[in-house]
Order: sequence, then C-alpha cells, then structure tokens
Amino acid sequence: MAQRFLLRRIWTLSTKDVRCLPGSIAITATSSFSTSLKPPAARASFLSPSHTVPCSHPHILHRGVSFNVQDDDDFTKKVLNSELPVLIDFHAHWCGPCKILGPRLEKAVQKQKGRVTMAKVDIDEHTDLALKYGVTAVPTVIGIRGGEVVGEFVGIKDETDLDSFVSRIIGK
Repeated sequence: MAQRFLLRRIWTLSTKDVRCLPGSIAITATSSFSTSLKPPAARASFLSPSHTVPCSHPHILHRGVSFNVQDDDDFTKKVLNSELPVLIDFHAHWCGPCKILGPRLEKAVQKQKGRVTMAKVDIDEHTDLALKYGVTAVPTVIGIRGGEVVGEFVGIKDETDLDSFVSRIIGK
C-alpha cells in the first residue's frame, strides 16, 4: 500500500513538472516515459503546446514582452537602435520594490500588444549603464523612443499610473 502511494505521488509530481516545460521539451521528455505501443507523435499529442497546462511562474507567462540586457552591445542593438519604444527597468535582485514593480510593468507593456518592449537591466551586473543614465535608486524606469529618453520615474507605481506612463512613451 505504501509503495503504491509513493509511486502515485512520484508519477503525479513528474507529470506536473513535465507539463510546465515548453512544448518541444515536454514532447521529448514524455516520449521516454511512455510505455504505450502508439507512435511517439500520438503518445505526446496531449502535451502539444496548445494543450500544455500553464505554469504558475509569472516570468514564463509574459515571454516575449521583456528581455534581459546582456552587455553594452546588446543594449545598443536592442534598446537604442530599436524601432519600437523601449522601457528600461533598472532593478536589483535584492530590491523588494523591484520585485513588485517588475510584474506590474510587464503587464502594462503586454497590454500594448507589441507597440512597446521592455528591457531589464540589473544594476549590479551593469553598473556602467546605471551610471550613464543617472540611476541613483531602484527601481528606476526610463522610457526611450528613437534612442532618446522621453520619460522616467523612480519607485513603485500602481497599474493606472503605469498604463498612462507606457501610453505616454508610445506617444498616444
């Protein structure tokens, strides 16, 4: 009885973990677990990207809305030379208000449906960029359009203030 309970528990946990994986990884992972005589494509069809169970990780749900800046060249290419307006979120991993503002900001950017993008800059990793843009406190958000700063704020904002800030950066 205890062994059956343990096996059921392990199977349930591994199934939940596999369902949270991106589609292509989930299909590969499940085909090795299945003992069915069906072909691999039929076995994994229930985990195709359109049928995966959404994970409870907020950073996965907003894929494509924001990106992390890797270095100065990446910043120049993706932010300064961007055709779209870009919000730069200067943050730090140890900053509590940054952890609150980040998801709110991503949600505000996502509402614009591709008219704006968001760059995340960790001030501990990219001190030179923080100094260049005069960041003295985190979180600091700077809006750039056409390579020029068009707006900024420091601290936490509520959702309506964020929506109006993003709209102003876009130029509505």
